[in-house]
Amino acid sequence: MKKHNYSAGPCILPQEVFEKSAQAILNFNNSGLSILEISHRSKDFVAVMDEARALVIELLGLEGKGYQALFLAGGASLEFIMAPYNLMKEGGKSAYLDSGTWATAAIKEAKLFGDTVVVASSKEQNYNHIPKGYTVPSDADYFHCTSNNTIFGTQMKEFPSVNMPIVCDMSSDIFSRELDFSKFDLIYAGAQKNMGPAGTTLVVVKEEILGKNGRIIPSMLDYTKHIKAESMYNTPPVFPVYASLLTLQWLKNLGGVAAIEKINNAKAALLYGEIDRNPLFKGAAAVEDRSNMNATFLLNDAAHAETFDAMWKAAGISGLPGHRSVGGYRASMYNALPLESVQVLVDVMKELEAKV
Repeated sequence: MKKHNYSAGPCILPQEVFEKSAQAILNFNNSGLSILEISHRSKDFVAVMDEARALVIELLGLEGKGYQALFLAGGASLEFIMAPYNLMKEGGKSAYLDSGTWATAAIKEAKLFGDTVVVASSKEQNYNHIPKGYTVPSDADYFHCTSNNTIFGTQMKEFPSVNMPIVCDMSSDIFSRELDFSKFDLIYAGAQKNMGPAGTTLVVVKEEILGKNGRIIPSMLDYTKHIKAESMYNTPPVFPVYASLLTLQWLKNLGGVAAIEKINNAKAALLYGEIDRNPLFKGAAAVEDRSNMNATFLLNDAAHAETFDAMWKAAGISGLPGHRSVGGYRASMYNALPLESVQVLVDVMKELEAKV
């Protein structure tokens, strides 16, 4: 039976990425060697890294605008530390928007480096919406936000205009929609949502914002060191970078970010339309802030849970249970999830309505 993978991450990737990755594990570039055993300094892998970094800049529309793409390790959680280390001045200040669990984690780390102002928070409402109408202190060294909140199913539709660098954690919606990415000075994202397997982290940074905070930064945490070494300051996560390259190639061949956004909009419209139509279900997030990547929803009557769970499992659906912070269900509709899989879920929801 075909599986419909709604896992929040690590998550679904394109079938062709699995196939090409599997072949590369056995024999990479007809070298007789596995991608798992080649030197990261070899000509073949240097070409992989160079193409992956260039494709990131191309797909985000940042060519010729002073940005560098890096593939690092440590996950987005390490970027919670690296961002303030590189951008917050000694005795300086940072400003953060608290819109969910990962924003809270980033705030905790920033407080280790200096005055960290939380400009707004939706914590009291269990993060069911994106805070709005806040003011960012003009003397902050940078403003940090999280574009999509995987756990709670909310997504920023607009970003503030500020007179300082904007840092954005785009771990769960990078490459999913068109934005003016030049408005952001530092973007970071764990690969395991829309880009590749767990094990590497994408960082896109405008070079001109670096080296201005007066701090002595440990080498492994210094963006400038990684830029100079072209993501090879230490041995990079070779296989995750290669699989990410394959996913980026797949996205480019599909038509890029503009093309995938149309597909993602169609998937979200289909599922949210059923959530709102079907009297057995209700959405967990504020309508205006609903995420196109992670749809969170609940049964109006928990007595139907056992029946519904059996039905969606029988239909080949996987990864649907919601995070314990919200409960209910979470349908993660990342780039590689086809519209047909969303239709399967919607059909099951309709069948439940007919049955009860």
